[in-house]
Amino acid sequence: MSMEVTQALLNAQSIDGTVRKHAEESLRQFQEQNLPGFLVSLSGELANEEKPVDSRKLAGLILKNALDAKDENRKRELVQRWLSLETAAKAQVKACLLQTLSSLVVDARSTATQVVAKIAGIELPHKQWPELIGSLLSNIHQVPAHVKQATLETLGYLCEEVSHEVVEQDQVNKILTAVVQGMNSSEKNNDVRLAATRALYNALGFAQANFSNDMEREYIMRVVCETTMSPEVKIRQAAFECLVSIAAMYYVKLAPYIQDIYNITAKAVRGDQEPVALQAIEFWSTVCDEETDILEEYVGDTTGDSDLPCFYFIKQALPALIPLLLETLLKQEEDQDLDEGAWNIAMAGGTCLGLVARTTGDDIVPLVMPFIEENITKPDWRQREAATYAFGSILEGPSPDKLIPLVNHALPFMLSALVKDPSNHVKDTTAWTLGRMFEFLHSSIVGTPIINEGNAQQIITVLLQSMKDVPNVAEKACGALYFLAQGYEDVGQTSPITPFFQEIVQALLTVTHREDATESRLRASAYETLNEVVRCSTGETAPLVLQLVSVIMMELHKCLEAQNLSSDEREKQSELIGLLCGCLQVIIQKLGSSEPTKYVFLQYADQIMGLFIRVFACRNATAHEEAMLAIGALAYAIGPDFAKYLPEFYQFLEMDLQNFEEYQVCAVTVGVVGDICRALEDKILPYCDGIMTQLLRNLSSDNLHRSVKPPLFSCIGDIALAIGDNFNKYLMYAMNTLQIAAETYAHTSAFDLEMTEYINSLRNGILEAYSGIFQGFKNSSKTQLLIPYAPHILQFLDSIYMEKDMDDVVMKTAIGVLGDLADTLGSNAGSLIQQSLSSRDFLNECLTSDDHMIKESAEWAKLAINRAISV
Repeated sequence: MSMEVTQALLNAQSIDGTVRKHAEESLRQFQEQNLPGFLVSLSGELANEEKPVDSRKLAGLILKNALDAKDENRKRELVQRWLSLETAAKAQVKACLLQTLSSLVVDARSTATQVVAKIAGIELPHKQWPELIGSLLSNIHQVPAHVKQATLETLGYLCEEVSHEVVEQDQVNKILTAVVQGMNSSEKNNDVRLAATRALYNALGFAQANFSNDMEREYIMRVVCETTMSPEVKIRQAAFECLVSIAAMYYVKLAPYIQDIYNITAKAVRGDQEPVALQAIEFWSTVCDEETDILEEYVGDTTGDSDLPCFYFIKQALPALIPLLLETLLKQEEDQDLDEGAWNIAMAGGTCLGLVARTTGDDIVPLVMPFIEENITKPDWRQREAATYAFGSILEGPSPDKLIPLVNHALPFMLSALVKDPSNHVKDTTAWTLGRMFEFLHSSIVGTPIINEGNAQQIITVLLQSMKDVPNVAEKACGALYFLAQGYEDVGQTSPITPFFQEIVQALLTVTHREDATESRLRASAYETLNEVVRCSTGETAPLVLQLVSVIMMELHKCLEAQNLSSDEREKQSELIGLLCGCLQVIIQKLGSSEPTKYVFLQYADQIMGLFIRVFACRNATAHEEAMLAIGALAYAIGPDFAKYLPEFYQFLEMDLQNFEEYQVCAVTVGVVGDICRALEDKILPYCDGIMTQLLRNLSSDNLHRSVKPPLFSCIGDIALAIGDNFNKYLMYAMNTLQIAAETYAHTSAFDLEMTEYINSLRNGILEAYSGIFQGFKNSSKTQLLIPYAPHILQFLDSIYMEKDMDDVVMKTAIGVLGDLADTLGSNAGSLIQQSLSSRDFLNECLTSDDHMIKESAEWAKLAINRAISV
């Protein structure tokens, strides 16, 4: 069998399609007929030094894929499958893998390190393979360099796969000792040092106790700082990555080292190779993020007492840090504007400068302005661009009082540069900087406006002219116009840009038709800006927005008519369809928000709906999403009369509710069902059997992406609210599903922050479903049907209150449900609420909340409860 497996693995990589297909099929059959034998054979292949490198590599890859998958549900299946294998087979596989760690073939070793870590990730949380870490560490200092390197690599991957709670502190100490010793300059083998440094990066999350111990922390920090000086560039880069991670995880422990770290990072930024310099800049960006978070929490906390102290490292480093960052801005690359994914020292430095501005506010301005003034008019484009980039980077953070005089002074110069500067780089950054000026310093809340009747025309003329420039400059000009329009969102009836509305819209439509509109996201940016111009327009421009309806409809019609497209053209066409549907959605919301315009607009409703229906024939997730969202807006605008479209539209609604593959489409469709329920109320009734069946099926499925679950629960509430006590035919099924979910998600104690947030969103969905059901049955003769479910709901409210991890959104919905329960069931609920463990405490906590929405809901709930108790 061994020879056959080797041949099959080699044939599976053949350039001959028939040979390859036959080999893949025989491997698949082997796996299905005898999984333990299959995995043992693969691990034997990987461990056998006499086998060809190619067959060993593929054997390792198939092994890895048999243990892990990107899809969460598939991953769970694979984990269960491994755990249920017989012990003997698993022991054989693991023995072969550990043996492979000493292979002389790099690819075989490297693959084995990853597979060992994958198995550890599955078994260690189940208290299996307890001897693994000990056996890896036992002889790490007596083995040849290549085995030491593989062992350290395995430990690094293991720390990535396993949660730190799973590994005992004694073993953590031993891992860190081995890793840090491997990094030491006394280690002469660079492969070992690199593997050790990368392993430390993954192990830092395990090192809380060690960083709290002064001696151990000193040792780790000394070795990391020394390793940033290694002669080998990859090792230096990995060491700086460790420093970045330390800044994020152990900010409060940095004070004794910050001066040394500044010296090391400055040296790297000024003289090292780009991958190292980028990480050195990233260290300071990370410190900025930490300090901004601490300061925001401090400001938001009414006690003025943040959990973490802020050491103001950035503020203290400003005099040295700012010149360092300004130097980086002059290291631009010739074509960085054209490459969307470009990232280099100049861009990293500018990003960090922006974060420093957010962290330190006004203090940064006097340190940056001399650089701007000195370079903004220099003949070398690099100096002009760097000065412009520096100005744009400091516009968020300092106070408007500090910035507005500078911006007023700079604005005419910037407008002139946008049109006249000979360098596209400078024009690109100038348009971006204007966008930042308008984003942060132009709105109805800023005291002295930077845009007024005197300069509005010049600004708009320049931006519209710049939209004819090369795509990357035109795209940034669209962005600037976007923020210009947004600043007038709450301006009332008249806006300084109203006189230019038609000209702006025409210019943006012209951009969307440019031959090169697909470059630099130009077309998408033009439509996003058009949407914002429409959304923030005043009543005076309503007739012009109405004219736009037929223009966009015609564009969409043309797109849908296009025939015989190549796959690339079809992809671009689908993107354009999505953009046009998005544009129509904004227009529908704008015109639907006031009665006179809504009345005129509704004459187009049949045609628009007809176009949206045609979009569903195009197999593209984004197009479906955008069409669905636009239909939701249309339903909201039309109201009950939307019912006439359901006979034709329902099949597409059902189709997209079943679209698990493109789960974002499914999530959007669930939201649109809610919109339609609110619009139609009980006219949705004929379609409820199909919708409820699908919603409950989706909720019970393990194959649907978890992000769709919370809105699914909320949607049940929307349906109940729309159809009132007609919901009784679904009541038993819905309540059973909600009860199971409520029991599952009442507790979060063992989860990380991200999972707790997700569970809170699920709780909120469950509570919104309960709320919709109770409100739907209110004043009905069938309210008694709800009484059996009340104790369980109160128990759910008790549980989540006791957990003390509700966010404000859940708290508001939860207190609302308590009120709904009392309001709908009256005296039947009164005694139950009095018996509840925590209803009184929960109510009192909400009544004293700083959040006025929670307080308002609680006051209403208190009245409803008092009525229920006094009856």
